Amino acid sequence: MSQPPPTPAFAPTPDPLTPNRDITHAHFQAGDTVVVLKGVAGGELWGDAMRVVAPSWHTPTDEDGWRLRDATGGAQTYITAHPRYLVHLSRPCPDCLIQFRAMEDALLSKYTDDNTLIDCGWYTTTALNQLVHIADARGSR
Repeated sequence: MSQPPPTPAFAPTPDPLTPNRDITHAHFQAGDTVVVLKGVAGGELWGDAMRVVAPSWHTPTDEDGWRLRDATGGAQTYITAHPRYLVHLSRPCPDCLIQFRAMEDALLSKYTDDNTLIDCGWYTTTALNQLVHIADARGSR
């Protein structure tokens, strides 16, 4: 018997790891495939896979960022993100693996229902198509 598709749910969850992540702009290169981790689905972390396109100023954080392309298209095919939001998919990377494992430890034990897709609500996209973590939003400082 097949299982029903995951039911989307929004679950505001503190993210103590990403805002404090010390990752430099030079860590990522144009052409890298990355994921922006957003929550849990089916007992695993999930997020949006993107390809790093070009350096870009990240206005919400006033720091170097990256222009990203969502290969699946959609309303916002290109966005700009701060490097600390990203985790490598395209190559083995010890720093990104540490971040990924820490996120697993923080989230998987909290969300154990395999039929629910949990969006932890950490990100929003500005009118300038810039991905912003809730800890980086202007006024949250």
